[in-house]
Amino acid sequence: MRYCYWLSLPISLHLNKCERFFSLRTMSSGSNLVKVAVCQMTATPDSKSNLEQGRMLIEESKRQRAQIAFLPEGFDNINRSRAESVEAAQSVSGPTISEYCAIAKANNMWLSLGGFKEKSDVSKVYNTHLIVDPDGNIAGAYRKMHLFDVDIPDKVRLCESDYTLAGNEISKVVATPAGNIGLSTCYDLRFPELSALLRNDGADILTYPSAFTIPTGKAHWEVLLRARAIENQCYVVAAAQVGAHHDKRASYGHSMIVDPWGKVLCEIKDGIGVATADIDLQQLQQTRESLPVDKHKRRDVYRLDKLGAAELHNIDDVPQYMFAQYPISSKVVFCKTNLSFAFVNRKPVVPGHMLVSPLRVCKRFHDLTTAETSDLFEVVKKVGDAVTAEFGADSLTISIQDGPDAGQTVEHVHVHILPRKKGDFENNDDIYKVSNP
Repeated sequence: MRYCYWLSLPISLHLNKCERFFSLRTMSSGSNLVKVAVCQMTATPDSKSNLEQGRMLIEESKRQRAQIAFLPEGFDNINRSRAESVEAAQSVSGPTISEYCAIAKANNMWLSLGGFKEKSDVSKVYNTHLIVDPDGNIAGAYRKMHLFDVDIPDKVRLCESDYTLAGNEISKVVATPAGNIGLSTCYDLRFPELSALLRNDGADILTYPSAFTIPTGKAHWEVLLRARAIENQCYVVAAAQVGAHHDKRASYGHSMIVDPWGKVLCEIKDGIGVATADIDLQQLQQTRESLPVDKHKRRDVYRLDKLGAAELHNIDDVPQYMFAQYPISSKVVFCKTNLSFAFVNRKPVVPGHMLVSPLRVCKRFHDLTTAETSDLFEVVKKVGDAVTAEFGADSLTISIQDGPDAGQTVEHVHVHILPRKKGDFENNDDIYKVSNP
């Protein structure tokens, strides 16, 4: 597979290859039920003790014939201070996750590890949710985006951002025997836009591993979980922390699994333990067909689009691309996302002159959707960085000619990217006279 010659873009974990996806969907289709387990634990600052508690819960899930075990946020440790949390952080390849990967393999189980302190390059951590497959491989990863910050003077201060970096990317759903899992963590529960986008991406199960405070848990936990299940017509699995973690913090518990109709299938109200329920994708499909909410959405009036970092796709999926009515060979395309592509200008004004266009043929800039606009400029930014480095430039000219009176000669939105050097034109503005493709 070819992605680009010299361009480097951030790429999400996406291990759901077509063969694996369809085989897993076949496994979970029809009338077959897949049992999953929700695990409730009381983590402390003692990472070793927490690991043994997690191992015990996973082994109990296996005894109850679950194929997937879901652990809560903070399964690695819940510490007394910011400094302790940063000190306890590990990489994904560190000893804690390596142990859990070995546990998954030993038990031939899928694991949802609901949020551990992932080490970063600065003195903060990421709160990272992982999916591990039965071979002990990382099948999905998500860094928590919404951070819980509460600071009421003289009452309570619990600010996750003091020691945690927010993630900036929605993870791909992960295909499993129980269906496609959409990854979220704790406070993300309060942001329905995220769950809706995960449903749009094909999620059958939404996960909310959590460590809810007792006051907010009593007020909102169950109603929010049931709401996310009902509005998205998905199963919801919410593994929770419970009880006192140390003298400064305690969690609400009430781990549960909710079906797409909003019915609570199982719940652990208090204490450490495991509860199981069957995921029935046939029932899920029947729910969506009997009340086709998704089909009734007014996408002509409103829309919900995923913004953020552009994701690379295989350039050679198709032999050629269309630039308005002109075919562009994949041989001159060096970057492709799900919405945009970048290619070498056939009549370069300066060395390194590149073009970026939306994959969909859009005549004018105002024809672009919000998602297309965001993706286009994410690619422009990355291509600009790359050509600057590749061609030894220290400046860029970036331009759009929108309409014939602005010099647009091809009726397909395109952005010119030209690496610039001192003296490449006698008069700097002369570049605008010769920048047509």
